[in-house]
Amino acid sequence: MALVTVKELLDKAQKGAYAVGAFNCNNMEIVQAIVRAAEEEESPVIIQASQGAIKYAGLPFIVGLVKVAAENTKIPVALHLDHGTSFNQIVQCIRSGFTSVMYDGSKHALEENIATTKLVVEIAKAVGVSTEAELGKIGGTEDDITVSEKDALLTDPEEARYFVEQTNVDSLAVAIGTAHGQYKFEPELDFVRLDKIRKIVDVPIVLHGSSGVPSDDLVKAISLGVCKVNIDTNIREAFVRGVQKVVKEKPEEIDPRKILGPARDEMTAIIREKIRIFGSSGKA
Repeated sequence: MALVTVKELLDKAQKGAYAVGAFNCNNMEIVQAIVRAAEEEESPVIIQASQGAIKYAGLPFIVGLVKVAAENTKIPVALHLDHGTSFNQIVQCIRSGFTSVMYDGSKHALEENIATTKLVVEIAKAVGVSTEAELGKIGGTEDDITVSEKDALLTDPEEARYFVEQTNVDSLAVAIGTAHGQYKFEPELDFVRLDKIRKIVDVPIVLHGSSGVPSDDLVKAISLGVCKVNIDTNIREAFVRGVQKVVKEKPEEIDPRKILGPARDEMTAIIREKIRIFGSSGKA
């Protein structure tokens, strides 16, 4: 089927009290693993690409891979730009066929973030593309974007309300204690803050940096209104685990298919596990 928007998926998730997984891709095997896992779980799914992934694979390849995957499945698939910081990059993604874009202006002052987000929203909505923005600074590293622990800031609920009212953005990524990359310690999520945000912000809430968050905490966050959960690091770990296993057991192997195939299987397994945690199985 044709690609759908993230807004369409999240509006249903918000009404159904579940979350849709947003899984980052970098190559063909990752795209195949995401779609295969979603098919096996009969779940809607969001495939997202960061600016780093686009730089690595090339914009036409990312769009081409995801469009082919979507056209050959019956499950709803959305293509989303993750952490877009360049206005020109966002416009290029919209023109190339992305059905959703995120503008990450969290490093800027509130009013500057609002101004650019509002412009992105106006352009995207004009062509039926959904939007996501970020308020608060999520620690860790996402490709070339690094936020140190001292610079990480939790989202202020009242600022979140004001931000959404001013920008008319479709979904909002909030900082409640998660971090990008691998965690050194188990994260402590601020559920009280999340609950306050949910009560005064009516758009779907997005949780970034979710790979190292315990399953019970993810379930609780979803019960408090999170509708989109981003997963990247767990996929990378599964990919490497699959490759390392083959290389260790068969060091003489030179067929990329026999090395990357098991990696694809490992990724499919972890994505299926996440989808079940998010509660979106059977919601396609």
